[in-house]
Amino acid sequence: MISVIRRMDKTLIVCLLSLLTLSLFVLYSAIHEGDIAVFQKQVIFWCLGLVGFLTICFVPLRLMGLLAWPVYLVALLGLALVPLIGDVHMGARRWLDLGVIAFQPSEMMKWALMLMLAHWFASREPNTWPNFLIPLVMTMLPAALIVIQPDLGTTLVLLFASVAMLIASGFAWRWMLGAVASSPIILYISWHYMHAYQKQRILTFLNPQNDPLGAGYHVIQSSIAIGSGGFWGKGYLEGTQGRLHFLPEQHTDFIFAVLAEEGGLITVTLLLALYGILISRMLTIAAHAHSRFAALLATGIASIFMLYVFVNIGMVSGILPVVGVPLPFISYGGSALLTMLGALAIVMRVAIESKERIPWQRPSSPLS
Repeated sequence: MISVIRRMDKTLIVCLLSLLTLSLFVLYSAIHEGDIAVFQKQVIFWCLGLVGFLTICFVPLRLMGLLAWPVYLVALLGLALVPLIGDVHMGARRWLDLGVIAFQPSEMMKWALMLMLAHWFASREPNTWPNFLIPLVMTMLPAALIVIQPDLGTTLVLLFASVAMLIASGFAWRWMLGAVASSPIILYISWHYMHAYQKQRILTFLNPQNDPLGAGYHVIQSSIAIGSGGFWGKGYLEGTQGRLHFLPEQHTDFIFAVLAEEGGLITVTLLLALYGILISRMLTIAAHAHSRFAALLATGIASIFMLYVFVNIGMVSGILPVVGVPLPFISYGGSALLTMLGALAIVMRVAIESKERIPWQRPSSPLS
């Protein structure tokens, strides 16, 4: 136990603890004089998540490989149950009520799919049709179940991470170029199958002023909050957009606007630096991993974190359409926080085993 703790990556630990501290300060500000139970729940989620984080750090990667199929199938079952018995919140059916917590199976699926694809490509190349089509089905099946919830943001994250995994595993670039060439047709077809609110979000992204009190309200108010923060910010608990409740979803998807208004550019720079160090460290761990499985797994997880940060800050700033993606470790939410901590723990385990030089043996697969 002592040897495992000593081999933990110090950079990941410092980044995690820094984000933990920042998240609690920002969340308290976002709900100040509001529902204090939200803050208390997030503290509980952090405590549970850190216990889970430490536990996963002691789980060998070989065992994770053995659990790849069961975890993936459990997540897939959860997604299949959502349309049948899932809870509806803000017009979307995405949650399963487990009594203690309302859980989003889509959050679990992101990391389960990365585990599954890393397991699949551990000793396979995706340049033959069977080795490509099977993981394609693994990806598209949960993506289809998530998009009908509807949850376009999570679907895009899932697809992006899968593409990153394919590239890391040695995917033929000629196939990638073919996919890029066919993207206009895919986008045209996708537009016709989008929900009305999803189309409106894209049109609002192009010109928020067309509907300043409706679909454009979120982006306009968050842009005002970010811009009014200036360099030093208005001061902790002094943000007017948040205090006067002009900001919608200010403790979840739009919490970055609260941070920017009260902390200014200096705090935003600190947050981006923490994310940059965290993600670059994940990629460094992947590059020095002791096995192909470990390298692919760490790469896939790093790609999800990178897209989360880019999409959330982009949509709050008005440079991307609003798709409902949380800011990692900062936004309120139990499902997202617990699964992100679990994913970071997997990368930590990769770092631990790389330092221990533990040999990797690929677990057997039902489809091997």
